[in-house]
Amino acid sequence: MYSEYQDNLGFLASFDGEVAAAMREELGRQRGNIELIASENFVSPAVLAAMGSVLTNKYAEGYPAHRYYGGCQFVDIVEDLARERAKKLFGAAHVNVQPHSGAQANLAAYSAILQPGDTVMGMSLDAGGHLTHGASVNMSGKIYKFVPYGVGADGLIDYDAVRKTALECRPRLIVAGASAYPRAIRFDIFADIAKEVGAYFMVDMAHIAGLVAAGLHQSPIPYADIVTTTTHKTLRGPRGGAIFCTEELAKAIDKAIFPGAQGGPLMHVIAAKAVCFGEALLPSFKAYQAQVVKNAAAMADTFLAEGVNLVTGGTDNHLMLLDLRGTGITGKMLEERLDEVHITVNKNAIPNDPEKPTVTSGIRIGAPAMTTRGFCEGEMKEVASLITMAIRDFDGKKDEIAARVASLCEKFPMYEG
Repeated sequence: MYSEYQDNLGFLASFDGEVAAAMREELGRQRGNIELIASENFVSPAVLAAMGSVLTNKYAEGYPAHRYYGGCQFVDIVEDLARERAKKLFGAAHVNVQPHSGAQANLAAYSAILQPGDTVMGMSLDAGGHLTHGASVNMSGKIYKFVPYGVGADGLIDYDAVRKTALECRPRLIVAGASAYPRAIRFDIFADIAKEVGAYFMVDMAHIAGLVAAGLHQSPIPYADIVTTTTHKTLRGPRGGAIFCTEELAKAIDKAIFPGAQGGPLMHVIAAKAVCFGEALLPSFKAYQAQVVKNAAAMADTFLAEGVNLVTGGTDNHLMLLDLRGTGITGKMLEERLDEVHITVNKNAIPNDPEKPTVTSGIRIGAPAMTTRGFCEGEMKEVASLITMAIRDFDGKKDEIAARVASLCEKFPMYEG
């Protein structure tokens, strides 16, 4: 289905040539690049169609059957579909599908159960956590007293250390989840720690939501009071967020989103969320997620066989972190090199990184987008070898890498039509 695309750029170009030209260039970039950013994916034409729909015209503050505007009877159907499909997909008691992003979902979740200044534990950014898990530059770190936890020398979460910190600081909330952690997270252990210290337990599953939906990662739903997610990463939906919670917290969560943090919901995006949840309920989605895990493992095995170091020595999920220390190049340098040959990655800090965040000693690589495009283990192994070439002999191999990237992309067309 990713080879079929209703190209609306010709229509747009007749009204606004400048915007259409930039969009056409981006479409060409996506077609001609190997996309390995772990938080990105390619949505289906059906999701694209829902986003570019007349639902963008409708204001619908409030919730289905309880709106502050008239004329919401049809957008109510759409939001109810999104909510029911999401609950079925994850086995959740309650869901709010209105968050405009994962960051807003997290901040709303905090405000539902916390007071400013409350103590919260979250994974530190340099260990693989997210900005909204208490980074000092983020609102979460400014409003609440975050106590960070990290990883051990092996790059893995030390659950005993997490428990020790929790017993010392007695947080009101413990947050689990990460944006750059290549291993499975034991939500059951976190839940036990939270229960022991009398804290709420929240999971940000944005990166692994698709794996959870497919049964390939332990689900946080049975263990956490609140679970937040984005819908645009492994879930392969539109850019946006969602919050799952227990029935006891449903009213507080809904109030935290509206009127607490947001005004009118983006009904065209909610429609696209409904479509993506519907797609995720299909057997083909489970097969897709299984291939994501296989592809990530194939890349990791290739890197290790070719002598490239990985944080934690491998991956359990959809992503891996290359440790570039000792190679003579930084994450920033490798990102720039790969851009030149049409491989898209992002520089990323590694645990105890000696480089500053704008430079880093690591690269984060994810398998979801190219798996969507049709790559399997063979193609992913080849891509890992091309990245290894770029690390060791970029000047000598640049043309070869670029040519092989172009050949791979030609074999797997997308959004044609």
